[in-house]
Amino acid sequence: MGSSVISINPQQSSSPSTIGAAASAWTRAEKIRTAISFAVIAALLLTAFILSSNTSNATAPISLLIGISLGLLLERGRFCFFCIFRDGIEDKNTTPFLSVLVAIATGSVGYALIFGQFLPDTTTDRLPPAAHIGPVSWVLALSAFTFGIGMALSGACISGHLYRLGQGYLRAIPALIGTLGGFVLAFLTWNWFYLNAIADAPTLWLPHYIGYSGSLVLTLTVLLALAIFVMKKGVNSEPIRSIASTLSLSQTLKKLIFERWSPITTGLLVGVVGTVAYLRVEPLGVTRQLSTTARTFMDSNGIGPETLTGLDRMAGCIAVVSQALTNNGWLAIGIIGSSFAAAFAGGRFKPSRLTVTNTGTALLGGVALGWGSMTSLGCTIGVLLSGTQAFAVSGWIFFIFVFLGSFVGIKLKLHKTG
Repeated sequence: MGSSVISINPQQSSSPSTIGAAASAWTRAEKIRTAISFAVIAALLLTAFILSSNTSNATAPISLLIGISLGLLLERGRFCFFCIFRDGIEDKNTTPFLSVLVAIATGSVGYALIFGQFLPDTTTDRLPPAAHIGPVSWVLALSAFTFGIGMALSGACISGHLYRLGQGYLRAIPALIGTLGGFVLAFLTWNWFYLNAIADAPTLWLPHYIGYSGSLVLTLTVLLALAIFVMKKGVNSEPIRSIASTLSLSQTLKKLIFERWSPITTGLLVGVVGTVAYLRVEPLGVTRQLSTTARTFMDSNGIGPETLTGLDRMAGCIAVVSQALTNNGWLAIGIIGSSFAAAFAGGRFKPSRLTVTNTGTALLGGVALGWGSMTSLGCTIGVLLSGTQAFAVSGWIFFIFVFLGSFVGIKLKLHKTG
């Protein structure tokens, strides 16, 4: 391949003293931005503390804390599925793709340990409670492909829009509005797809066939094979460097704030957060609050069918009719708030410019994201990440077809229309 994906170079080009001097040179503006960002994080943590005194929703503060952690990881690791796919397809830089693979691997280990406590006997027909294990049909493939097209049109997946909103990516606003419209459209079409394909589709969970050990070994083997494949394809891949030099606390803090975190570190931490989320609240997912908002709007205005057949018995980011902020809503607030804090401290908060064209494509892409995620019962976080970590075949089918949708969208240069 054109360049080494993993490179350990203790003495790259600058001496440790030069690096230390540059890293310790904090400007007054950087200090002010960092102080403001820490204040934002402190306010979010204070909100979580206040929520913890409300016994009516004991999991809300945990959801907010998980959202804060996830927002920091997404922003600092640039963990945006579309950006990762685009880098690999367009720029032949596959290093960021490793973060997705490592996140799945780490979460799979964590999920296997949890499943052993919840459901020690895999020979029955039972499924682990609340895990994102969905039916596998052509509808899943179609909706995942549509979601991938929506990513290309709007510039990100739904989780990407949430954290990039914290960076000042204003196209996220029409994209998320379009997503609400996509959810409405998906609710209107749900019954037809359910009755004609989803109702009779098998729900395939690997441990039912090869147990936890077999599922974990198979998952890690597939991930390793994918890692080797993408590394070979990454002819322009950026290296992952480990600089063996002693850094002061100030220098280390500055590296954490200003330098992009490695895909290995990011993936490991995202996998850990996903495991904790499932253990303490529910599997990671970012669409439940959005879909709940759309479904509540439809219910209040008498739009659509009175019954969404079979939907409430499905596993995934399922909408409910609710006027209150859900756990998922608190998670989204945490993502946006902490990503803003991370971006602002590092000087990456730069409001983008909206035009008629990029607003229109973001809105249209958002509709595709909303329809695709609701029909798939989740998005890249809820189905792709949480699903594959839970050994669900539906997660891998979503992974394949959302990548194909992104690939087609990028080759058609849909992402250039914005």
